[in-house]
Amino acid sequence: MRQLPKLAAICAGILALAALSPAHGFSLNKSINIEDGAEAGGQSSVNGSISIGAGAVISGSVETVNGTIRIDENAKVKDAETVNGSIRISSGAMADDVGSVNGSIRLAENVTVSGEVSVVNGKISLDKGTTVADDVSNINGEIMLSGAEIGGDLTTVNGDVTLDDGSTLHGNLIIEKPGGWGWNRNKRDPKIIIGPGSKVLGNIELEREVELFISESAEVGGVTGVMSMDDAVRFSGARP
Repeated sequence: MRQLPKLAAICAGILALAALSPAHGFSLNKSINIEDGAEAGGQSSVNGSISIGAGAVISGSVETVNGTIRIDENAKVKDAETVNGSIRISSGAMADDVGSVNGSIRLAENVTVSGEVSVVNGKISLDKGTTVADDVSNINGEIMLSGAEIGGDLTTVNGDVTLDDGSTLHGNLIIEKPGGWGWNRNKRDPKIIIGPGSKVLGNIELEREVELFISESAEVGGVTGVMSMDDAVRFSGARP
C-alpha cells in the first residue's frame, strides 16, 4: 500500500512551517478561518480546526494535528492533512493530496484532487464528478464512490467498498491481507460492490476473502488472488 499519512511527519511539517515561513499562517490552540475569495499562504494549527472560504486561493498546504478541515466551494489549496479530525471538501474545490490518520474524508461533487486521498482509520466518500488522479486508500473504514473517478489504485484492508452510479477505477481494486498484532479481532469479510455501469479497468486483487458483488452491467478487468470471478455474486438491480 502507498504510504499513508504519519502523525510524526505531519506534526514535524507543521512546526517547521511555523518556524521557517513567516508568510505561513500558524495557530497553536485557535481555529483558523479564511474568508470567501481571500488569497493567503499555507495555514497550520496544532489544536484547532481550519476553514477555507468559498473561492479562496491558498498557495500552500492546510494542516492541523487535532482538528477538522473544511474547504468550501471552488476554493483551491495544496495538501490538506490532519491527524485527528475529518476533512470536508465542497463542490468545485481543488487540492493536491488529501489525508488524515483518524478521521473521515468527504469530497462533494466535482472536486479535483491532483494527487492521492488516504486515511488510516476513517471513511472515504467521493461524490459525482469528483476525480482523484492518483490512489485512494485506507486500512479501516468504508470507501464509497458515487459517480466518481480514480486514476490510480483503490486499496483497503478491512473496509467495505462500493462503486456506484457509473464510477470508474482506472487501476486495481486491492484488498490487502490484515497484519499486525490485532488483525484477527476483525474476522468479518469486507463487502465489495461494483454497481451498475461502474468500471474497474484493472483487476480486483484479493489477498483475503471478501463478499464480492458485481452488477451484470459493470465492467471488471478480472479477479485475482484468493478468489476468482466465479466466486462473485452477479446481480441485475440497483443493489445486490
